[in-house]
Amino acid sequence: MSDEVLIVIGDATECLDTLYPYYRLIESGFRPVIAAPEKRKYQLVLHENRPGWTITKEWEGYTLDADIAFSDVVPEKYAGILFSGGRAPEYIRYDKDLVRMTRWFFEAKRPIASVCHGVEIPAYADCVRGRRMATVPKCQFDLEVCGGIFVNEPCVIDGNLVSGRTFHDNGQYVGPWIRMLEAARSADG
Repeated sequence: MSDEVLIVIGDATECLDTLYPYYRLIESGFRPVIAAPEKRKYQLVLHENRPGWTITKEWEGYTLDADIAFSDVVPEKYAGILFSGGRAPEYIRYDKDLVRMTRWFFEAKRPIASVCHGVEIPAYADCVRGRRMATVPKCQFDLEVCGGIFVNEPCVIDGNLVSGRTFHDNGQYVGPWIRMLEAARSADG
């Protein structure tokens, strides 16, 4: 099996949702591959609930170059996939090539991670039916309307699927996902 792992982003993807697992993959000997609607530079953002605000406040963060466009992804070449959060999943989830590759990873039972709004991608792709997942509470509806089961915990493992609520859960859910990728790599020998 390849040591390459997809990280799905778009403009307004959350910085910590993306960069923490990106560098943890490198530490574990994997090569993160940034996949996006097209191969170009993307603007990441910072999201935080501020005192007195009833919605999430957003600031521009770092930029990140996509390595590959969704249309060019051959899913069989990758060990796993991560659906990062932020606002990007709200619009990229409709991309037919992203839907295709999302379904492939679920059907192939490769290690999958999702954080925060990332749930909107597998939910739209009809991959969450009957699956237990963590997500940010404001995405509970997106998960449940598509047949998923919302669990308000920092790390939820359901078979090959590992999920966290927000970047505050990075220390709880990213490690188990990487251990799944390592186990799959060892099994393929």
